[in-house]
Amino acid sequence: MGSNEYSTVPRMLLDFLGKTLPFTHLDSGELERLSRHCLINFFPKGSIIFRQNVSEVTHLCLVQKGGVKVYFQADETVATLKDYGGEGAAIGALSIVRGDRADLTVEAVEDTFCLMVEKGTFLDLVRRNPRVARFYLHGLSEDVICDAYSVLRSQKMRARKEEALYLFNTRIQALIRTQPAIVATSATIREAGGAMADRGIGSVLVRNPSGCIVGIVTDRDLRKAVARGLEYDLTVDRIMASPVRTISAQSDCFDALLRIIRDGYDHLVVEHRKQILGVVTAHDIMAYQGGPPLYLFRDIAAEKDMESLFVLSEKVPAGVRTLIEEGAQGRNISRVITLLNDCIVGRILDLLIERLGPPPVNFCWLSLGSDGREEQTFRTDQDNAIIYQDPEEGTPGQAAEDYFRTLGHLASEHLIACGYPRCKSDFMASNPRWCKPYSVWVNYFHDWVASPEPTDTATAAIFFDFRPVYGEVDLGYALRRKVSRLAERQHSFLNHLAADCLHSWPPLSFFRNFIVEKNGEHKNRLDLKKRGLSPIVNFARLMALRYGIEETNTLDRMRIMAETERISGEFYADAGQAYEFQIQLNLVHQLEMVEAGLVPDSFIDPADLSDVERNTLKEAFSVIDRMLAHIKRAFPSVL
Repeated sequence: MGSNEYSTVPRMLLDFLGKTLPFTHLDSGELERLSRHCLINFFPKGSIIFRQNVSEVTHLCLVQKGGVKVYFQADETVATLKDYGGEGAAIGALSIVRGDRADLTVEAVEDTFCLMVEKGTFLDLVRRNPRVARFYLHGLSEDVICDAYSVLRSQKMRARKEEALYLFNTRIQALIRTQPAIVATSATIREAGGAMADRGIGSVLVRNPSGCIVGIVTDRDLRKAVARGLEYDLTVDRIMASPVRTISAQSDCFDALLRIIRDGYDHLVVEHRKQILGVVTAHDIMAYQGGPPLYLFRDIAAEKDMESLFVLSEKVPAGVRTLIEEGAQGRNISRVITLLNDCIVGRILDLLIERLGPPPVNFCWLSLGSDGREEQTFRTDQDNAIIYQDPEEGTPGQAAEDYFRTLGHLASEHLIACGYPRCKSDFMASNPRWCKPYSVWVNYFHDWVASPEPTDTATAAIFFDFRPVYGEVDLGYALRRKVSRLAERQHSFLNHLAADCLHSWPPLSFFRNFIVEKNGEHKNRLDLKKRGLSPIVNFARLMALRYGIEETNTLDRMRIMAETERISGEFYADAGQAYEFQIQLNLVHQLEMVEAGLVPDSFIDPADLSDVERNTLKEAFSVIDRMLAHIKRAFPSVL
């Protein structure tokens, strides 16, 4: 295990173990017994503690002082960073439980001391102490997921160097290079430009007499001022953008990138505990990461020709491929796909409204189903609708009806040209039934939840995942609030949804073999969407409706349930990991199909999976059993 291994005085170990989870929960007698079976080992900076697929793991290593990095070695030249560990980090637990060699390489990044718990002692402690077992088994489930992600990327995608993980592992604070420049609201445009030139920066913050930051002036604002012929002695409050867009210093770069894409602002003010630390831009992020998704977003937003927009939409898979290569997990990838889809929808509607003229009343474009949940994959069917304001009393409503029917029809046709297939069930804004004023939509939802014998809960469920995307989004959110209040009071409707959920058994046989299609074009393949993802989606929707939760994203719904103690934190973590892995597996599978010129689907062949992927998928499916048990307890009348 390295050099300088020696027995130690139990008192030093007792102090360390006593403040390190999960050993803090052990009584003094158990701690002393454990300490007598421990050693301290020293690893100089740069030394390998475990080597992937080579080292026998004979001890659980707890970092006492120093630090390590953990990485997956795809080949001799390419390594994918998994984690960094400091004081208290545990290494080797997964391999010990599995009885395998080290599945990852662990390297000391500085001179490091590790407390070594002998393998037999550790396994005995796990068997005898449920609390310790839960701690490590929960951690192991995360390790399994991360291990499986590494295999997915290394075997099925072109591997990248560990620096490619920058976007997901780095806090936005790390991008700040200089202190922000701040001018008063009374400063002139000339003075603001001079401050930027003196500091070699592209923006200044604007502070009012009370000391609050109320705006930002960028070099783009200065160029616009020049183009408009404004006097340089005018005050900066004439050209500043207000309010400033802020982001927490603890947010990662990926969150910042999503904010930039979603909100359309190039500059974000980084703050920590209400203190301004600096300003970061899209260029700052992309200078480190390289940015197909961001550049594609900007190209789509600026496109003025509909046919050129069709061409840009074809670039979405290639842009998203970069994120998969760089280590993004399924939820983040789906969020980017959703944002790009939203951008395409928005640009199509912009161009159509320029052609048709302004709408007669305010309206909102709604995304339904997976798009409404921000869980888009590649080229899924269209699921959308239009909601518009009820015409005022005495005003003829035919003009609004005609306008939005035309808009819905044209938008759906252009989305088809962009590669988004027509919905087989016709849940589209081109269908007059799904292009209606607000009052009609309220009646739709009321009828769905109030019927004592719903005839099609599957149809209703698609609409309960709606999300406002374009136009007067407050109109969509008002409907969302009303729907949430309606649903949580309708026990009969919820019982029917619960009964539907209980029909979704996990696709595992008694002997834990995968249940696959027996015939047809997908023979011997597993329908990952229907068998694995949908049961989790349906569970989250059911419980969200029961508790009046307005979020539509599956993981956000479960997070809120955990925060409000409707489900346990452990259950939320396990369900989230199960869902994340299946999304990742599905996205990689679909990307392979797109790049092969095939229409993407969710049918995977278990024989094509690695051992790690198959085992992880089985563990993910086992979570569905726990969800079904939870539904049975929550809805006993449906049994």
